Amino acid sequence: MAAGDIETFHQNGIWFNRIEGESRTLGLGYDNREDAVAAGRSASVARQVEHTVKESEGPSDDRSSYGTNPRDRVG
Repeated sequence: MAAGDIETFHQNGIWFNRIEGESRTLGLGYDNREDAVAAGRSASVARQVEHTVKESEGPSDDRSSYGTNPRDRVG
């Protein structure tokens, strides 16, 4: 992930979204994965950045890119 991308993650029974490179989360958190992913996806579309969903264990398993990310272009 690059700074500015959105990550949805699970911690202590609550789902959160955060901007990569920032310590605070976006909003107060969500009781379920679906609501958190929808909010993270919406924030990613608005910012035209990548959205990653990190399950409670292991590496991210779901990644989507919205907009034009320079790292996606081949020189």
